[in-house]
Amino acid sequence: MVLRETSKPGQAGAPDHPVRALRKDERLTQAELAGAVGVSRQTIVAVEQGDYAPSVFLALRIAHQLGSSVETLFGSGGPVPHTAENPT
Repeated sequence: MVLRETSKPGQAGAPDHPVRALRKDERLTQAELAGAVGVSRQTIVAVEQGDYAPSVFLALRIAHQLGSSVETLFGSGGPVPHTAENPT
């Protein structure tokens, strides 16, 4: 049997998704955060597992509720790719 490493948040050995980490720090349940931002608990579960990329509007509501920024919660943290608009 071959075991593969995965970097998917929420799995054993992987760091928590920033939404999950901040939600836990704020002592909010998934249902409480979902209610506060107007979505289902299942949507929050999917966001925390990295299976769902929220709309800009939902990302802003989640960030506001958790006292954070969209960049902190959903930014890649990696370098910005070079494009015609970003020729650095």
